[in-house]
Amino acid sequence: MIIKSFLFIYLLLPSISLATERNDLPSCYEFVKLDNIRPSPSGRELVLIIDETTHLPVEIKTSAFNHTIRFIKPGDSLRLYRISAFMASNFLQLEYVARLEKKLTNKVRNDIGMNTLKKLDHCLEQQRLAFRNELIKKMAASFGNKNKEISKSEILFSLQKISHEIPSKNINQRSVLIVSDMLENSDFTTFYAHDHIREIKPHQELKKVVNKNLLADLDGWHVYVEAAGVGPHNAKYGYRSGKIMQSLEQFWQLYFERSGAILKGFGTPMLTAEIN
Repeated sequence: MIIKSFLFIYLLLPSISLATERNDLPSCYEFVKLDNIRPSPSGRELVLIIDETTHLPVEIKTSAFNHTIRFIKPGDSLRLYRISAFMASNFLQLEYVARLEKKLTNKVRNDIGMNTLKKLDHCLEQQRLAFRNELIKKMAASFGNKNKEISKSEILFSLQKISHEIPSKNINQRSVLIVSDMLENSDFTTFYAHDHIREIKPHQELKKVVNKNLLADLDGWHVYVEAAGVGPHNAKYGYRSGKIMQSLEQFWQLYFERSGAILKGFGTPMLTAEIN
């Protein structure tokens, strides 16, 4: 019980690794002094982007969490960004970076003592639990709430910033889950008119994006969207016609294509496609 508690506390501490790449989840292989035989990462990464300007029902928050947990396997990494309007207390933040570690192969295990293996296996299980618990907390803190009204939404600028700062080292497959209503409302452009969501003209909006140098550099990323079109259910913003949602999806399809990505799922609002 003492060992279990210590491991769990250790795994909730910030990583003390000397590696230059951030990882908020400490290594079990460093903990048991087997860092020299740690298995290589899988090369898969999920970038989870939560738009705090979007107020979401519990069902969509739960769906986003479940999609994330189903995707992340041992060896995979996660980057969680919170995007917002750019104001004094609201701005783009990298909230959490974590990588789960793989187990050793049977061939390698045969050359390691039983006590060390026992500690390692137990630590890897605690690492998985620590990742899940921390992910729940970080996601909950990133979601918007009714007590924090943010009228602006800088989705395009945030995606561009993320694409320019995110490292590509050792990543073979990058998938992106964007949890947002995808309704831009900034000085660049707005998808609202007269206090209602307007039917945008996808090609005209894309031309604005190109002219204002707002395309991102997404280099083959697989993009999934959850919560598109979600908003307050009132007379001002509640109704979203099929035509409005169709034009919204067409715009983002064009935007991601021009930014070098593949839009593989567009939840309006619930994402039904599995992330891969």
